[in-house]
Amino acid sequence: MAGEQLQVLNALDVAKTQWYHFTAIIIAGMGFFTDAYDLFSISLVTKLLGRVYYHVDGSPTPGTLPPNVSSAVNGVAFIGTLSGQLFFGWLGDKLGRKRVYGMTLLLMIISSVASGLSFGHTSKGVMSTLCFFRFWLGFGIGGDYPLSATIMSEYSNKRTRGAFIAAVFAMQGFGILAGGMVTIVVSGIFKNRFPAPAYAVDPIGSTVPQADYVWRIILMFGAVPAVMTLYSRLKMPETARYTALVARDAKQAAADMSKVLQVELEDEAAMVQQITTAQSNNYGLFSKAFLRRHGAHLLGTTTTWFLLDIAYYSQNLFQKDIFSAIGWIPKNTTMNALEELYRIARAQTLIALCGTVPGYWFTVAFIDILGRFTIQLLGFFMMTAFMLGLAIPYHHWTTPGNQIGFIVMYGFTFFFANFGPNSTTFIVPAEIFPARVRSTCHGISAASGKLGAIVGSFGFLYLAQSQDPAKVDAGYSTGIGVRNSLFMLAGCNILGLLFTFLVPESKGKSLEEMSGEKEEEEEQVQAGSNGSTLPS
Repeated sequence: MAGEQLQVLNALDVAKTQWYHFTAIIIAGMGFFTDAYDLFSISLVTKLLGRVYYHVDGSPTPGTLPPNVSSAVNGVAFIGTLSGQLFFGWLGDKLGRKRVYGMTLLLMIISSVASGLSFGHTSKGVMSTLCFFRFWLGFGIGGDYPLSATIMSEYSNKRTRGAFIAAVFAMQGFGILAGGMVTIVVSGIFKNRFPAPAYAVDPIGSTVPQADYVWRIILMFGAVPAVMTLYSRLKMPETARYTALVARDAKQAAADMSKVLQVELEDEAAMVQQITTAQSNNYGLFSKAFLRRHGAHLLGTTTTWFLLDIAYYSQNLFQKDIFSAIGWIPKNTTMNALEELYRIARAQTLIALCGTVPGYWFTVAFIDILGRFTIQLLGFFMMTAFMLGLAIPYHHWTTPGNQIGFIVMYGFTFFFANFGPNSTTFIVPAEIFPARVRSTCHGISAASGKLGAIVGSFGFLYLAQSQDPAKVDAGYSTGIGVRNSLFMLAGCNILGLLFTFLVPESKGKSLEEMSGEKEEEEEQVQAGSNGSTLPS
């Protein structure tokens, strides 16, 4: 009768929170742990790479990565991630979430280890090898975005689904902290074991030969938690929604979820056949039916993620102003290479601990209470407010005596990004599209976000250069300055707020209600009860 739902899907929707939910969060979250660890740790070791491979004899300052090399080392993983999001998102709908899921983690493990083993006879050779492996690391990380979100959404009950998906994404916070702590420990051990003078005292002796091992150990450590969960990921059963609604195997879906939920479930082969063969339930991504039903939704998820990541990934532009202003990182000539790495890791880890990590867990706590729409709207609004609060009196914040206020404002922009659109843009695409294109649509949305990250990280790296040629970083041309860049970023947040109105609220609703599959299912069941010639 109308209103019926497949028993296996209903059982998942109304299931109480069980141990398998937490197991799934840990297994799915390890990809995001590795993602955050990699992106955070590479930003920490870039100055060390400059000292090790780009020292210039007679230079008054330590060696630094040339702008093109720095952009390549940091940006190639973004390009790999974008490619992986599109490719594995599509593959997850074609072959199944489980069959593809192990590939992405295995690729991350191999590439993390290989990044630390980068080789070459020259500086250019080592950096080229590092970039090659970081592309494939990014490719694997990219696949984890659509697959982890889709798997977690399809395993969850509808009452706490938002919190579970947010918890997977919040593993990024632990990855950031782990990256900082591993760097602090490794650099601290080597710093104490191999003491060296400051650069101003002995330019060559300030970078001990053993420093070349430090960055390699840090990068390779990112593979450890991924290795620990690889077996569990390979053993996870396929989600019931893919098996029933896409693969059309009712018996296998019921068998898999009977084991997971520890209840007896009927296979309902006739109803699955009826639903999946219905014409209204078979439109593709590039069809007029998809455009009519979900075109605005996909526009909303792609634009909001794109605009969010422009603002989010550009916020590192003014970290150097903060750290130098408050004295956390002294002038580089007064430190040796390992001391500089240690201080950078300590400062950035503290910022992440205070501003970044809490926002993730506020989202976990409140997303199924306030809803996705409210949190995303609030996040964009508060990011706009705090960025304008930094930009309008920018000269005030950067004068001596006002640094604490700068740090507080800076920390709150990160907090409301994570307790806001940085979390919700990941969650919503996994909830509002049909099962047969869910992974693909999430991959497209995530790739749009990563394109925004590239714009934010590299476009604004050049734009934010000082308008005074004397204050421009080596290798760059003049830009519009940090203050004007902040105004532009605030504008991105306002646009993100406006595009949020294209995205529907999914709190407390089943995936089939959000995607429209439940309506189609009810229509077909009603047609069957009225005497249509469908399998009985």
